[in-house]
Amino acid sequence: MTTTQSPAAEQGIATAAYREARDHLLRLRGRYEQAVEEFRYPDVGERFCWAVDWFDAIARGNDRPALVVVAEDGGSETVSFDEMARRSDRVAAWLSGLGVTRGQAVLVMLGNQVEMWEVVLGIMKLGAVVMPTATAVGPEELADRVRRGGAVAVVTGAADMSTVDQVPGDFLRIAVGAAAPADGWLDLADAAAVETGPAPHPGTSPDDPLLFYFTSGTTSRPKLVQHTQLSYPVGHLSTAYWIGLQPGDVHLNISSPGWAKHAWSSFFAPWIAEATIFVLSYSRFDAASLMRVLRTHEVTSLCAPPTVWRMLINGDLSGGPGALREVVGAGEPLNPEVIDQIERAWGLTIRDGFGQTETTASIGNVPGAKLRPGSMGRPLPGVPVVLLDPATDEPVTGPGEGEICLDRWSDPVSLMAGYRTEDGSLIDGRGAEGRWYRTGDVASIDEEGYITYIGRTDDVFKASDYKISPFELESVLIEHPAVAEAAVVPAPDPVRLAVPKAYIALAPGFEPGPEVARDVLAHARARLAPWQRVRRIEFAPLPKTISGKIRRVELRGREDGRAGDEQGRPELEWREDDFPDLRS
Repeated sequence: MTTTQSPAAEQGIATAAYREARDHLLRLRGRYEQAVEEFRYPDVGERFCWAVDWFDAIARGNDRPALVVVAEDGGSETVSFDEMARRSDRVAAWLSGLGVTRGQAVLVMLGNQVEMWEVVLGIMKLGAVVMPTATAVGPEELADRVRRGGAVAVVTGAADMSTVDQVPGDFLRIAVGAAAPADGWLDLADAAAVETGPAPHPGTSPDDPLLFYFTSGTTSRPKLVQHTQLSYPVGHLSTAYWIGLQPGDVHLNISSPGWAKHAWSSFFAPWIAEATIFVLSYSRFDAASLMRVLRTHEVTSLCAPPTVWRMLINGDLSGGPGALREVVGAGEPLNPEVIDQIERAWGLTIRDGFGQTETTASIGNVPGAKLRPGSMGRPLPGVPVVLLDPATDEPVTGPGEGEICLDRWSDPVSLMAGYRTEDGSLIDGRGAEGRWYRTGDVASIDEEGYITYIGRTDDVFKASDYKISPFELESVLIEHPAVAEAAVVPAPDPVRLAVPKAYIALAPGFEPGPEVARDVLAHARARLAPWQRVRRIEFAPLPKTISGKIRRVELRGREDGRAGDEQGRPELEWREDDFPDLRS
């Protein structure tokens, strides 16, 4: 005789399993080896909706702050867990009344404003698919996303309505904050008048789609990543463990909506831990304002990309870290010099981590564990990380180098379902036929399992037959006080085939010229092996994706288009040969 659980019972089982896994990780804070040995992702059953099964479970009747948004003028808005649950209930009911149903995609193009969180939760409660998009995209890119993602609705702020109006197609246009939405537009404010009770469970299965994310496209056309009801909502248990979040914490993540890192650290991880999401809604980042707000609002944990950390160390850190307990960095690897300066100023160690849009946090330095300088840390609990030897396609079994991969045979919960194609089917694109999900990132591993980033497989290059890691050279360059950011690429050379060249963005107070160029070249020469020597530098703004990642592929293209000698030499480029004392 077979018995089936009632929907309410199934929901209770899913919530209990999720809570047990979360609480187990909380208890294992500071015990990395035990966490790796014992932790297993929860079995949530045959149906799961994180917004109902977890968020509503912790939110109903909970008056603690779920979200605090601070504006540029210093004003702030606070929304409790209970109020956020009720607001998202109304959004879900309103969207349902407009015809949005389970499995349909809704593109959300909003900034760091309260409506972004209530809309995303509301879409989830319908069993619909959230397609986060940065407000910086132009009309052509937006049209491509609407088409490829099959969006039935676009939600955006008043400032971006004109961009959406340039996108062809029959989809709902929903405005947020518009004084009087134009013809053809709906007003999200109408959702506030909807009378409804708690949103019912949409009946989504763990494998149903939840999120469509576009990659940042540093080397090619952005791919459309499909995540499930399981991969991000459950997979981010590892992210919460890496950050070190605890119930009652106040967590600030410097990130813009539309990118996976925002979902990582400004949505899932804090609410998994029952912490408050703290947000700065600034049009332009300002280090001094950040430090003031951190201390005033007693923020306990901060996650920021390397660009922000580099800006902070060029500012005034003398006021101390306030209530900060945890500081982490992700998005790109952190240079050791940045970590050292924060540690000297605040006594806190920035803990690096690694993951991708296609995954949750996979590798990290976790609270309480020994840190290895320059290392990203070790595989996080539940994540089957393997370094694959490029020569043999076999796992690296001891100290060595290889491509960071996930073992599909271990059924990694935190891995995407795949890349969505034009016809809606799924492919992997990185070794779909085999055992390994290949990240495209190369790293080294030591005898204790600590993993150190080397570079993208398409960024590493050879000079004089030696393999060059751009990240290793860039980490040395930014130790120089004149260098704010650096990107190293191969420059064609008639003798060595290629030589390392650094594109440099200067720190405030420095101007491009031969004296600074010679000083930076000499600095690198003194700290790098002869075969690693940076032989050319050019002062120029660094091209970046709209998510802030450096587009080295563009810089390589510039160099490939030049002759490699004096012909076509840029005005602000200097070479070792320009300085007699550096020629040897």
